[in-house]
Amino acid sequence: MEVELALEFARVVEEAAIEAARTMGRGDRELSDRAAVEAMRRVLDTVPVAGTVVIGEGERDQAPMLYIGERVGLKKEYCETVPEVDIAVDPLEGTNLCAMGVQGAITVLAASEQGGLLHAPDCYMEKIVVEPGARGAVDLDAPVKDNLRAIARRLDRRVEDLVVVVLDRPRHEKLIAEIRETGARIRLISDGDLSAGIAAAVVGTGVHAVMGIGGAPEGVLTAAALRCLNGEILARLVVKDEKQAERIKGMGIHDLKRIYNTHDLAPGKEIIFAACGVTDGSLLKGVRFFGDGVRTQSMVMTLSTRSVRFIDSIRVSKRPDAKVRLF
Repeated sequence: MEVELALEFARVVEEAAIEAARTMGRGDRELSDRAAVEAMRRVLDTVPVAGTVVIGEGERDQAPMLYIGERVGLKKEYCETVPEVDIAVDPLEGTNLCAMGVQGAITVLAASEQGGLLHAPDCYMEKIVVEPGARGAVDLDAPVKDNLRAIARRLDRRVEDLVVVVLDRPRHEKLIAEIRETGARIRLISDGDLSAGIAAAVVGTGVHAVMGIGGAPEGVLTAAALRCLNGEILARLVVKDEKQAERIKGMGIHDLKRIYNTHDLAPGKEIIFAACGVTDGSLLKGVRFFGDGVRTQSMVMTLSTRSVRFIDSIRVSKRPDAKVRLF
């Protein structure tokens, strides 16, 4: 499945990124999100899979497209001749970033065999993400200072040399204070803890860990990427009230205090992860429009083949005098 579909899913995230980028800086986050969702769904329905969205834009009543449980792909034409896959999407991670023209917006998709991705509820999740060298060194219940010391020992550096990414939210005031007390450096971000989690597992991005509370769906997508990159995520659902607890139990999750690891969140034997830059970021360049076409930068990872591809694509316009530019 992975080899045949990796480039197909790259095409999906690229098209979503291009359409989202056309709305960049217009200050309308709903417009940006809708452009990405519609493009992603349109291209998904040309991919030879019988896919089920397990993480999407929400439930059917709240999301007209790419809702949880929606069937996508060329299922009608191919019937039993195509693979059944579970699909998790974030059509535009960083809608505010795109709408305001700020760095870090990406389009994201992960796919696996049926049952290969946790059907995560749309709620918050407490997370720690670390790079491959620090796998097994952290504990979600340990004090912040102990986790940072453990990461530093594994990476053979001082705590003061670590960079920890944290979402800039009021709920993280205590966490930020505790990190600062250790001497570690903090990179506060307004949105995009998924891309930050991926960056933590890639050497050279300058990120060594991600801590704090973010979305549970983004946690599953991060885990899918980390399975391919040998990074680690530890996570636990954050349940706000009894109503949400009942809804989560209705999805088949009964232990609300369970700590999930990377394999728990993305247990698939075959996993494809694809992302495309919308605006420039530390990992991917954003979409670039020029007179003769459009240029995108994507990354596509596959688990069983252990491949990580960075793809620079140029879509040349149909003008007879269009030129491909190297820049």
